[in-house]
Amino acid sequence: MVWGTGWWTTVNGGRERRRWWTTVNGDRTRRPWPTTANGDRRRRRWWPRSVRARSALAAGAAAAFILAGLGAWVHNALYDQQMAATRAQATSEMDRLLDQLDRGYMPGGFGPLPYEVVVAGRQSAGEASTDLVRLGSLQRHLLPAPAHRDVWAVRTVSIPRPPDGTASDDGLTGRTLQALTADFDVDDVGRAKAKAMDIGNSVVRVYVLLAPAAAEQATASADRILLPVAIAGVAMVAAVAYLATRLALRPVEAIRARTAQVTAAQPRERVEVPDTGDEIAALARTINDTLERLDTAAAQQRRFVADAAHELRSPLTTVLTSLEVALAYPDRTDWPAAVHTAVRQTRRLRSLTEDLLLLARLDADAPRPPAVPVDIAAIAHELTDEYASLGPSPAVDGEAPEPALVTGSADELERLLRNLLDNATRHAAHRVRVIVRVQGDEVTATVQDDGPGIPPADAERIFERFTRLDDHRARTTGGTGLGLAIARELAHRHHGTLTLAENSTGACFEARLPRTPKPPSPQPA
Repeated sequence: MVWGTGWWTTVNGGRERRRWWTTVNGDRTRRPWPTTANGDRRRRRWWPRSVRARSALAAGAAAAFILAGLGAWVHNALYDQQMAATRAQATSEMDRLLDQLDRGYMPGGFGPLPYEVVVAGRQSAGEASTDLVRLGSLQRHLLPAPAHRDVWAVRTVSIPRPPDGTASDDGLTGRTLQALTADFDVDDVGRAKAKAMDIGNSVVRVYVLLAPAAAEQATASADRILLPVAIAGVAMVAAVAYLATRLALRPVEAIRARTAQVTAAQPRERVEVPDTGDEIAALARTINDTLERLDTAAAQQRRFVADAAHELRSPLTTVLTSLEVALAYPDRTDWPAAVHTAVRQTRRLRSLTEDLLLLARLDADAPRPPAVPVDIAAIAHELTDEYASLGPSPAVDGEAPEPALVTGSADELERLLRNLLDNATRHAAHRVRVIVRVQGDEVTATVQDDGPGIPPADAERIFERFTRLDDHRARTTGGTGLGLAIARELAHRHHGTLTLAENSTGACFEARLPRTPKPPSPQPA
């Protein structure tokens, strides 16, 4: 395995580079992200783990970026300001030099800026400032000789190094600078003065260098002040961010410690909501709401397990008692009756187990079968005929004048209607009626019986699991208290509702499901 270019790392005492990819048997593959033993992504060692440290690092980086930009702006603004003053100074110096030439003698004296008077056709400079004289200007002019006469201009010139190669600290040698130039008209002074200045009829050009020494000195002084101020500012911003984040996260730490105390033994423990009205208070309220929901879900689960155990224990106790009595008194036992009791209770156990498994799958949001258009009216007709054939009482009839298509699972929709019919036939006095209608964008399936009815106060409680309004009657007739709960879950699974509708006599359950448009009939070829 060969690692490509990247950051340096040390492996077995040797230094090698690491890539984001690896080469295995000549094939390049992307290098996986470092992970921990649990499979989680491993954090880079240099990256701080603490939120306080990360906040301080981010604030310090932002402050450094802002202060660096501000310092660069101050540096450039100060440099430009000093260079503008240097240009004004160069203009004044140029006027002085040209005035001396107009009087008929080469300029001299010390000027504020380096200058050089270059005469075309002449090897040495006509005159130069002291700093350029030290560079050999009087032996050979340093700046280009004029080829033709020109007006005032700003040109870029290069200052050569001395022929002997000696170093200089004048800030000019070997640099490329700008220079203000102006050409002198010999005719303005006359031939006598021109001959006295030894310029003849040549073109004379005056250079005044825009030396950046003053600007560089000013910016260097400013940088010496700005750098420690910026470092202190970054450190102060990072420290303030660290302390502010620490204070802001103090309630979060209290919430974390309080949440850690929530266990199965202490399910009602809640976190304290700070009276700040900020995001942390909203977090505390959300955690309390979540803990409340978890507590409610845990209580429902415990009640569900207890009810399921109770339901399973009842038929098991009946079967066990019947068999123990039969074994204790085999000669006096009505064996067909004992077997009949065992079979009946076993069927009840099987039905209860199937209901519990179905509820478990619905709670776990198990994968659904492929959704296809299903005709609820056809299912209602089949179930009505099936229940009507079981006996004369109660009488079961139906009404479904037209097809009613719903997208979903045919088995689940059949189970929904079957549970409603089972409940209705157990409680009906004489008649059960099933009605399926299409109402706009909905399909309504109604199952109505003429039994004792359900009090309005229990309209929602009957859909809870293991709920029986008449416990003794339901147990003797085989009800488990799960049918209506399963029916409502199936209705919700198909994006519908199941409610207890108002009815003058008996109970009336109404399921509303989204209607599926009828597919167009194929056109004849």
